[in-house]
Amino acid sequence: MFSRITGTGSYLPEKILTNQDLEKLVETSDEWIRSRTGITQRHIASENQSASDLALNASQKAMEAAGVTSKDIDLIIVATTTPDMVFPSTACILQDKLGVENCPAFDVQAVCSGFVYALATADMFVSSGKCRNALVVGSEIYSKILDWNDRTTCVLFGDGAGAVVLSQSEEPGILSSHLHASGSYRDVLSVPGNISGGAIQGNPYINMDGGTVFKFAVKVLEDVVHEAVEKNNMQTSDIDWLIPHQANIRIIRSTAQKLGIPLDKVVVTVDKHGNTSAASIPLALDLAVRDRRIHKDQLVMLEGVGGGFTWGAVLLRW
Repeated sequence: MFSRITGTGSYLPEKILTNQDLEKLVETSDEWIRSRTGITQRHIASENQSASDLALNASQKAMEAAGVTSKDIDLIIVATTTPDMVFPSTACILQDKLGVENCPAFDVQAVCSGFVYALATADMFVSSGKCRNALVVGSEIYSKILDWNDRTTCVLFGDGAGAVVLSQSEEPGILSSHLHASGSYRDVLSVPGNISGGAIQGNPYINMDGGTVFKFAVKVLEDVVHEAVEKNNMQTSDIDWLIPHQANIRIIRSTAQKLGIPLDKVVVTVDKHGNTSAASIPLALDLAVRDRRIHKDQLVMLEGVGGGFTWGAVLLRW
């Protein structure tokens, strides 16, 4: 038994925040943001929207594309760094909103690598026969953990959600997954605050050493792609589509160049979405599926790196 993605879906909040809008909030410029990140705009959730709300919209579209209903879903995994609350999990809240009954539901927290981690986990359940149809979601509202006075971080991130349905298949879909982490880098990219006694302790906003993140990301993203293709006795030239985590355009370009993959084989959404953390890969995947760039039997590489540091890749046959 194998697992295969049978449907994709995505959701972006209605509000769009452009670089010109940010020029009115902090000392920055459209040219500065575009030249360093490739971002021109990002979507921002409304005050009353939560990660499960964004996930619900993306999930419904993925389930519709897969031709399944709430009765067919028997596993829900949500990758998020911005859950609705401390507990219960966003996955359990999403389960209730979807009307899915009595199936395992849990969150995965691997920051920007979260969707890759969640998809790899779901693959183990589906390919082993433990479940038939898994709903795998990446949903983030980073606007809630941004210091809007910090021009080095507030220009980078956006909100959104992407989802896939992973189903049992007699033909290989997911070929292999490769997950890594190194907690020794935990202070390089973090939100170090926590709740104690009903009060926030520490810094509740994103803290990032951009230079270190860039160097580390380019190295491990190249390494994990080579690991995946070698595991499957392939070469990087066999990859039809590279769908990387959408952190910034410089990381994406540098990684593609090191791998020898032309940019016209790389799905890029960072310009319109910003960095949506665990949602960025499924958002990009859904876009490429719906505009029919991705065709049956093509080889697709998903890869991500995030705070922790965590990183990983999933190689799949569409």
